[in-house]
Amino acid sequence: MSSLSYQTVEDEYELESPESPEAPEPVAEDYDDVPLSKEEKDVKSRKDRPTGSIHFGDTDFDVAEEYGDATWGEVCRTCCCHTPQEWGWIFFGVIVVCFFLYFFLFGLELLGTGAKVMTGCTAGALFGDDTNPIAGLMVGILATVLLQSSSTTTSIIVSLVGSAVTVSQGIYMVMGANIGTSVTNTIVAMGQMGNGDQLERAFAGATVHDMFNFMAVAILLPVEVITGYLDALTGAMVKGVSTDKGEKWEGPVKKIVEPLGSKIIIANKKLIEAIAKDEGSCKDGGGFYPIECGAGEPTYDSCTQVGLIACDKKTGDCPALFQKGSSAGDDKVSGGVIFFVSIVILFVCLFGLVSVLQKMLLGMSTRIVYKATDINGYLAIAIGAGITVVVQSSSITTSTLTPLVGMGALRLEQMYPLTLGANIGTTATALMAAMVTEGTEALQVALAHLFFNITGICIFYPIPFMRQFPLSAARRLGRATRIWRGFPLLYIAVMFLLIPLVFLGLSSLYEQNSKGLTILAVILTIVLGLAVVWTIYWCRCKGGQEKCGNCLRARERKRIMMRELPDDMTYLKEKVALLIEHTGLPLDDDDDDDDDMAKAEKESDDTEVDA
Repeated sequence: MSSLSYQTVEDEYELESPESPEAPEPVAEDYDDVPLSKEEKDVKSRKDRPTGSIHFGDTDFDVAEEYGDATWGEVCRTCCCHTPQEWGWIFFGVIVVCFFLYFFLFGLELLGTGAKVMTGCTAGALFGDDTNPIAGLMVGILATVLLQSSSTTTSIIVSLVGSAVTVSQGIYMVMGANIGTSVTNTIVAMGQMGNGDQLERAFAGATVHDMFNFMAVAILLPVEVITGYLDALTGAMVKGVSTDKGEKWEGPVKKIVEPLGSKIIIANKKLIEAIAKDEGSCKDGGGFYPIECGAGEPTYDSCTQVGLIACDKKTGDCPALFQKGSSAGDDKVSGGVIFFVSIVILFVCLFGLVSVLQKMLLGMSTRIVYKATDINGYLAIAIGAGITVVVQSSSITTSTLTPLVGMGALRLEQMYPLTLGANIGTTATALMAAMVTEGTEALQVALAHLFFNITGICIFYPIPFMRQFPLSAARRLGRATRIWRGFPLLYIAVMFLLIPLVFLGLSSLYEQNSKGLTILAVILTIVLGLAVVWTIYWCRCKGGQEKCGNCLRARERKRIMMRELPDDMTYLKEKVALLIEHTGLPLDDDDDDDDDMAKAEKESDDTEVDA
């Protein structure tokens, strides 16, 4: 192998520059199949890597990414020029990837269904409240987190507009659904906790979606409250438009995955909508419980009243977890079990996907991979939107891409436009639901969802300077996992549960039409505001950020120390044994035996003298 393959990418770029015409042109094949030693794997600078690849934990992470650019000819030769044996292994690898990908999507399907069954009663009750803008936003976040599907949330919101909620309330709720949908790929990123590098990259790739949604809402929510531009714009667009009831379209991925999932469990979305409209409840006599089925094996036709778990309308069969006579509590337990099983399936399939893809890319130059995935940002947005329209779920799109970011095959800058496209694509579900719903209010909310995402993209993508806000925030969150591996759990608990619950609670106090509760809400708001200001002051001026970082680092060091303690003790015992063997020092047990023998001899001598 040529010695050129061990030079950095900066050196390659210099060799190709006009200032050094006599230097030989690097050959693409020299960059492949470079074995990495342990020292090379442990380096923390792109300058010390043969491929010049960047990891988020590098000491020179903030420098501009200037890697040697490959040509499309090199990409084609790397991808298409193989021996028959290599083609056989590639074909086998693709089959294994498809296997894990199918069950990964199956796990996502079960995750959403289990969440709907487990939390459907609570989520449905959230929609029915008369909400202000903040409360509507928080309802959208919490409902999407509970249902694990923004498509389901927006479809329910669209069906409720005109009856249970107004158009303006629906607009605020779909803004919240935009934020809540990103929790799924954040959970998927936690599947790479076993590797610090992969977790850092994957978590950054997942949270870039969160950061865009949070920042877009932070700007556009006040604008909508003050001006009502989305309401006015979409209201003008739906004038003279009429919609009728019809059949909803199902994407091809759902048709592939759903048949297997429907054999296990099916969520009853009608119950969630009925609770939101205050037309039913999960209590006995509420229109869904107790479950009423005829004699014999339960079927769709024989069961006149079902609860959280429904039967399949197409086949007429009931899923495995459907049981006659079950209560709402029994169905919630079944949903919780499926939710846990789906998490296990996701993590196992994620491990399998990453392992197989890493083996398939092993030895391939980073510059080749980057060139193959380096497409125009606006084209990436279109691709992300197209994929999401087909699969009918932004969670599926972003959750499938997150492992690729974790393993380094997809860079954060490439993940960002794909997630923006997924945000646009997910609005297609609500639009199609609105097209088959009577009235124009539903269509107006669906269009507001679309234009909200388009406006956010116009703010945070075309201008390179604005692009850096969500990207930099995501990188910071990724680096936080280096400080403490448990940070993703803390992030999800605070950002998607604690903060929405606090704001929803405060908003509900203002809506009670009670002077006492209103005064209490004002006091709590002032206390909360002062706490936030003091926290910012403490972090910025009193070294609080450093103290928190040191505390989390100490916890991480303790965790690593406890994990490695058995191996360290074994290592120390081996070294002590070698030291004793080398020096001839007696063992502690031998010393004790010698002391006992000396004492016994002394007692024997004393006895003889007395005699």
